[in-house]
Amino acid sequence: MLRRKSLFAAVMVAALLVVATGGTALSSSETTSRAASAAAATAGCGKTPTLRSGTQTIQSGGGTRSFILRIPDNYNNNNPYRLIFGFHWNGGTANDVDSGGSSGFTWSYYGLRQLANNTAIFVAPQGLNNGWANSGGQDLTFVDDMIRLIEADLCVDTTQLFAGGFSYGGGMSYALACARATVFRAVAVYAGAQLSGCSGGTQPIAYIGLHGLRDNVLNISLGRSLRDRFVRNNGCTSQNPPEPAQGSLTHIVTAYSGCRSGYPVVWAAFDGGHTPGPVDGSTADDGARTWTKGVVWNFFNQFQSTNDTTPPTTPGTPAVSNVTATSATLTWTASTDQGGSGLAGYNVYRVTGAPTDPLLGQSTTNSITLTGLTANAQYQVYVRARDGAGNLSANSAFVTFTTASTGGDTTPPTAPAGLAASGTTAGSTNLSWTASTDDVGVTGYDILRAPGATGGTFAQVGTSATTSFSDTGLTPSTTYRYQVRARDAAGNLSPVSDTVQVTTSGGTTETCTATPTVQTQWGTGYVIQPLTITNTSTSTITSWTVTFTLPAGHALTGSWNATVTTSGQTVTAKSVSFNGTVAPGASTSFGFQVSRPDGNTALPSGYTCTSA
Repeated sequence: MLRRKSLFAAVMVAALLVVATGGTALSSSETTSRAASAAAATAGCGKTPTLRSGTQTIQSGGGTRSFILRIPDNYNNNNPYRLIFGFHWNGGTANDVDSGGSSGFTWSYYGLRQLANNTAIFVAPQGLNNGWANSGGQDLTFVDDMIRLIEADLCVDTTQLFAGGFSYGGGMSYALACARATVFRAVAVYAGAQLSGCSGGTQPIAYIGLHGLRDNVLNISLGRSLRDRFVRNNGCTSQNPPEPAQGSLTHIVTAYSGCRSGYPVVWAAFDGGHTPGPVDGSTADDGARTWTKGVVWNFFNQFQSTNDTTPPTTPGTPAVSNVTATSATLTWTASTDQGGSGLAGYNVYRVTGAPTDPLLGQSTTNSITLTGLTANAQYQVYVRARDGAGNLSANSAFVTFTTASTGGDTTPPTAPAGLAASGTTAGSTNLSWTASTDDVGVTGYDILRAPGATGGTFAQVGTSATTSFSDTGLTPSTTYRYQVRARDAAGNLSPVSDTVQVTTSGGTTETCTATPTVQTQWGTGYVIQPLTITNTSTSTITSWTVTFTLPAGHALTGSWNATVTTSGQTVTAKSVSFNGTVAPGASTSFGFQVSRPDGNTALPSGYTCTSA
């Protein structure tokens, strides 16, 4: 991954923890306008820029400082862009952040540059002595000076400034949260501590902290302390968020409740050490495969310009299915959004007759499984769509359902036996098993799937009322593991069955093949990179087209190295000028990112490749 100094000398940590800061902030009129205005047109909007991507120098605090700037390839001087700062760690450099180290572009700016897909301007500042001591507030002043320079030359959305960094860079990001809460929209602190000071620290700002349980450089208690300041500032409900068990090699992401509108706090704890790039199921530190970049990008991406005041259209009437004593699944016709900030998801409410209906759950797609319901109770619910600016649609029509009664049944069914797979193709497999038994009666089965031959987490991908199930939408040339569990009317779940493993066949069409690789995935999304295009013919091809199908509820959120269009769930990707010509036996690639319902682990299927 990145080449970095992962250990602080004890004396260095002690010194940094007592740093005092001051410095000159942006003027009060500037900070006030940033907090109150919509996507303000900076002086750089409409101008032909003089700044270019690459290393820049600037006079700041009586000295010369440097930073690396990355402007979108398709930069439009009339479009206000997000501005994202990435701060390096102790001993690291701006080039380490910009280049992504050994992980390359997939980890540039902690992976956010790839996911932004030319929709943001990125800045990697260089710290003095490769650190962020912020003596006398000089690093805060440096940030102020960079912002002034960039906004004077480039078109920036002043409501969309973000910062993030690892270790010492996390400490600098925290210092900005304390001192520049009216300038920055949100910060991400990877394994940080109060290393660069905290001037002010009383105003709210959207905050996400990520920290390893076994961090032996900056103990996780230091990260919790930073988080708790903004739990208080943002008015969130105090809690001790769950954290994974040591040895589990997993992570848990918790969004605090009760926070002021627009000022969320999220805590991501993982079973690992001092790293910004942990990988579930592994001790690896890998920017290409880590889940952190998706979590942070989704946190930043939820904030949109406040220009949008148009609410989404009303969702369709919810349909209810799979009702148990404690859960129910709702599905509805999706809303659309024309306000410019994009459809962000849906809220599901219960009608109670109180002045404010309680929120039962949220979803990023047009379906949700409500859990934790009361047995033998009637629920009347409705759905409202929300957009990136926080506008809510009108209420959908109400739907009423009654959860099942437990009838005093607390005995779970027996585990299904004899799980077997058959008829496996490039995109599907058929499962069958021997029926479970129950003292009252089995009502159905949950099908669980995990990626790969080892590691990964089993997640529910379907249900069946019989002893068979066909899982479709699989990725060619990919290994999966399956388990099945039974359930009864009271919601009791059996132990899981034995595990069966399958590997799908490859996807080959005409003169080229399209082979996907899952680079990283998290609860609500994933990245396919690389999707390798191989010329299997004996002649050079000059262009290629790949098509594939997204699972229901999944939506393309970004792509690179291809021209991509969608029609419903069908995606078509065409080569671009620099990767269309492929010699016999040679390969090229592109990549894309997709959002999905939380917990839905289905992946695209039906990859085909045609060429010219």
